[in-house]
Amino acid sequence: MPGESPLNMMQAQGRAARKRSGPVRRRRLGPVLVALAIVIVVALAWVWLWYDAAAVADRTLAGWLEREAAAGRVYSCAAQAIGGFPLRIEARCADAAAEIRNNRPQFTARAKAVTFAAEVFNPTRLIGDVTGPLTLAERDKPPSLVANWSRARLTVRGRPPDPESVSVRLDTPRLDREAAPGAGAATLFTAERAELQGRMIAGSPRDNPVIEVVLRLAAATAPTLHPLTARPIEVDIDVVLRGLKNLAPKPWADRFREMQAAGGGIEIKSLRIARSDALVVGIGNLSINAHGRLDGLIRIAVVGVEHIVPDLGLDRAIERGIDRLAGANGASRQGPSTLDRLMPGLGDAVRETTNASLIENFKKMGQPTEIDNKPAILLPLRVVDGSVFLGLLPLGAAPPLF
Repeated sequence: MPGESPLNMMQAQGRAARKRSGPVRRRRLGPVLVALAIVIVVALAWVWLWYDAAAVADRTLAGWLEREAAAGRVYSCAAQAIGGFPLRIEARCADAAAEIRNNRPQFTARAKAVTFAAEVFNPTRLIGDVTGPLTLAERDKPPSLVANWSRARLTVRGRPPDPESVSVRLDTPRLDREAAPGAGAATLFTAERAELQGRMIAGSPRDNPVIEVVLRLAAATAPTLHPLTARPIEVDIDVVLRGLKNLAPKPWADRFREMQAAGGGIEIKSLRIARSDALVVGIGNLSINAHGRLDGLIRIAVVGVEHIVPDLGLDRAIERGIDRLAGANGASRQGPSTLDRLMPGLGDAVRETTNASLIENFKKMGQPTEIDNKPAILLPLRVVDGSVFLGLLPLGAAPPLF
């Protein structure tokens, strides 16, 4: 203004600027305080949600433990802990043990640790990790079997006591039979991976459930089971169980009795067993008779039958029969067979002739087909009162289910 000094003008301008900036600062603090309040509320809500989900997961785990106890499987821990905040709920059990009381004889399984985890937003889906080794021992006896793996995961979905699905995955599993002290262990089973999945595809857990079970094995060997499984094999089997009354805790023998009484059975939706030199695929149906044994027919197609026949052991069975007829029981295990004693090398010649004859018979019995663009033979695998026949040739017997 006219007549004002420059100093007074500068002071007036400063006062005006402070008047303008003061309310602006106060207005900018508001959103910050609101955002801070929202963060605090969300944090408190998340803590409440986590503890609420932890309570649900704890009740779910307790429910499954009660269900297992009702089925004769009692679990215990040397020490327990709950954690996993903020994203998961974890229950850790150190030095875990399971008493299997519904089996004869009773036995106990022990593992180094078991950890079950659940997501905050899905607390009824439990994921369990088992730290090996796991030992199996009959009651009051030292361990007879030892299992180990690089990773073992168990997933259970559903609210107890009604499971919706169960899956088990083992990476590099190995099962050994403990021998006498100093004698070493015998390997029963190894694999790169083993998976077992079970889920309900029809019905309900309490009323006529229909269960689908899938087994997958990668690079699996079982050298003591059969010569066919002495070399690595790939296995993929999908079966459906019908005739179950419910999924209440009970021994599997009782479930198979229910299936037999209801006229149910086992549908083999797909079967695929692959070896480096052979492949077997098949589909079929099996029923359970009044004696608890299997009956049915599985139609299989075989690639490389000439590589499978020698492992069936039919030539050795014929040689043992000749030994028994000659009164030389067990000779083939303790020394030369009867044929080799008659003429060195005769046993090998007879085995080669027997296998060649069996291969030709299989080719004549079956129908030519193709699998993966490879020539194959379609053959019937029949099961009669537990006895297994490939065409007309006996392969062995399956144990009774009850």
